[in-house]
Amino acid sequence: MTLEQLRIFIAVAERQHITRAAQALHMTQSAVSAAVSALETRHGVTLFDRVGRAIVLNEAGRTFLPEAQAVLDRAKAAEGALDDLSRLLRGRLSIMASQTIADYWLPQRLVAYRQTHPHIELDMRFANTDHVADGVESGLAELGLVEGLVERGALSVSLLDQDEMIVVVAPGHDWAAPGVAKAAGYGASTWVLRETGSGTRAAFDAMIGKAGIDAAALDIAMVLPGNEAVLGAVEAGLGATLVSRAVASARIAAGLLVMVDLPLVQRSFYLLRHKERYRTKAAEAFLAMVRGDKA
Repeated sequence: MTLEQLRIFIAVAERQHITRAAQALHMTQSAVSAAVSALETRHGVTLFDRVGRAIVLNEAGRTFLPEAQAVLDRAKAAEGALDDLSRLLRGRLSIMASQTIADYWLPQRLVAYRQTHPHIELDMRFANTDHVADGVESGLAELGLVEGLVERGALSVSLLDQDEMIVVVAPGHDWAAPGVAKAAGYGASTWVLRETGSGTRAAFDAMIGKAGIDAAALDIAMVLPGNEAVLGAVEAGLGATLVSRAVASARIAAGLLVMVDLPLVQRSFYLLRHKERYRTKAAEAFLAMVRGDKA
C-alpha cells in the first residue's frame, strides 16, 4: 500500500466516479482504475461494487475510508513538521557546556538565539569539560562547549572563542601588593583549585607546567567543583586561584578580590560535535549566530 494509492482511493470514494476522480487528480482514467484494482488485489478485499458502468463504495470501502483519510492526514502532518524544521519553526537545540562558558559566555547568546528562533526548544546541561565530551560522544547533546582541548576519535573539535585567565587573591593576601607574587613564585602561596577534568584546572596545570613546577610541590589547600565555591574560599582568605577574568570581574570591581600581577593565561573555548551524528538546522543556526558575532 502506498500513499499515492490511498490518495487515489479517497478521491474515487468521495466522488464514486472514476472519471471525475481522474480529472481531480490530473491523471488518466486507466491509471486511477489500475491503482484502485492494485490496492484491492494486494489486500484481497473489494472496496467498490461495480454496478454497470457505475462504481459504488461498499461496506468494506466505507469502513476503510476513514482509516485511509487518517493515514493521509498523518502524512500531511509529518510533511508539515519537516517543512517547519527546515524553516526553524520547530525543533530542538541540545547543548552541554562547561561551567565558565555556561555561567558567563553562553547566557546572552542563548537569549539572542531565543529571540530570533522562539519556537526552538532549548535543552541545556552543564558539566565539566570531560563530562561534556562524554555527553556529546553518547548523543546526550548535539553541541559541546568546553574550556579545554579534547582529543577523542569520535568527536570533531573546532575553535569557538578565546578566554583570558588571571590569578586572584583576597585583599589581605601577601600577593595583593604589586610585585610580590612575581618575586616569590607560584610556590609561595596556598592554592584553591577547580577539580581535575575541568577546563580551569587544565589551564592551571598548563600554567605551572610551563614554569617547570609539579602540582605535587604546591600547597593545594582545597579542590572544589565550581567557580563560585573556589572564589568564595579565596575571598575568605584561603589562598590564590587561577580563574577566568569574566568570572572574577564583578568581585574585583567590588574590591573583594585583587588581580595578581602574574602573567595572564590565554585559553581557548572549543566546540565539540560528533563526527557521524546528524547536524540539525537548529544547531547550525546557533553556530552561525555565534560566529557572526565574532565576524
